[in-house]
Amino acid sequence: PSLLGQGEQLRDALQRIAVSGDIESHLRYQPHAGRMTERKIIADHITTPGFQPDAENVVIVNGAQHGLTITVMGMLRPGDVVAVDAFTYSGFKVLAELYHLELVAIPALPSGPDLSVLEELCQKRHVKAVYTMPTLHNPLGWVLSHSQRKKIAEIARTYDLLVIEDTTYSYLIRRPPSPIAFYAPERTIYITGFSKSVATGLRVGAVVCPESYRPALERAVRATTWNTPSVMTALVCNWIQDGTVARFETLKRRDARQRQAVLRSTLGDMPCITHPASYFAWFPLPDDTRADRVAKKLMDCNISVSTAEPFCTSLVVPQALRIALGSVTIESLQKALIKVREAVEYEQYR
Repeated sequence: PSLLGQGEQLRDALQRIAVSGDIESHLRYQPHAGRMTERKIIADHITTPGFQPDAENVVIVNGAQHGLTITVMGMLRPGDVVAVDAFTYSGFKVLAELYHLELVAIPALPSGPDLSVLEELCQKRHVKAVYTMPTLHNPLGWVLSHSQRKKIAEIARTYDLLVIEDTTYSYLIRRPPSPIAFYAPERTIYITGFSKSVATGLRVGAVVCPESYRPALERAVRATTWNTPSVMTALVCNWIQDGTVARFETLKRRDARQRQAVLRSTLGDMPCITHPASYFAWFPLPDDTRADRVAKKLMDCNISVSTAEPFCTSLVVPQALRIALGSVTIESLQKALIKVREAVEYEQYR
C-alpha cells in the first residue's frame, strides 16, 4: 500500500541526508548487522510493552524477505522439516523450495492454526522450526491471542523448535498482543520490515535474534548483500526519529479500514475471510467454481488476483482467491471489486 504525497517526502528526506552528517560514509562498507546507532533506533521503534529488544541483537536487513532468507541460510539446512500454516506467505514457500526445506502443513481453524496438530507433528516427525505470522496473518488475517502465542512458545520449548516469527503486517494492528519472541526469546527470530509500513522500494528490515544466533545471521548477511545500503537505513531511521514512520502507519491503518468497508459494501454476502485492519482478503469459492478461470477473466479486465496455489502448503489446493486492496484509488478499488463479484457469479451460474 502507498500513500499520496510520499514522493515529495522522499525528496525532502534525501535532501536532508545530503546536507547533514558525513556524506562520504555512505560510500563505504558498513558493519554486516548495520551501524549500532541505527540498530538502537530500530530497536526502540519496535519496542512494545513486554518486548524490548537489545540493539546488540538487531540485524538490519534488506527488507523482511531478506530477513527470512538469512534466517533460513543461517539456521536451517537442506532437508530440515519446517511446520507452516496450511495457507502461508507465498514468499516463504518459494524460499523453502530454493533451500530444499520440507514444509509440513498445520491445518487452519477460524481463529488460527490448530496447535494440537502441531504437537502431533512434532511427536511424529523431527520438526526443526515453525514459521508463523501471529499478527495479521497473510493471507487469512488472523491475530493470535496471548494464550495461542504462549502455547506456540511452550511447544517450541518442549520439542526444541526454532520459531520464525514474521511480523510484516503487525503495524496495522494498533495494540497487538506481545510477540512470541516475548514468550520464547531464547529460540525466536523476530522479523519485521518497513516495506509495507513505509514503502516497498525502501528495502529496509530488521531481524531480532537471540545473541547466540547472531553470528550465523551476520554471516548470511555477508554472503548475500554484505550490508544494507546505508543511505536507505539512514533515511528510514531519520523518518523514525522525526515521527514520519508513525504518521505513515497511522494513515495506513485508517486507509486499510476504509478499504475493508468498501470491500464489505461491494461484495455483499460473498464469503470472505479477512480482518478489518487488513489490506487483503481471502475468498473461498463455491466447489463448482474454478479459481484459475475467475483469475483469467479478471486479468482480461486488467485486474490481478491470486489463486490459492501460491499460499497453500497442504496436498489439496482449494478454490479460493486472495485480493489485495491497496495502492489504487478508492473509486478504482470499488469498480474492481464489482468486477470480481461479477466474475465469480458468472462462473458460478454459467
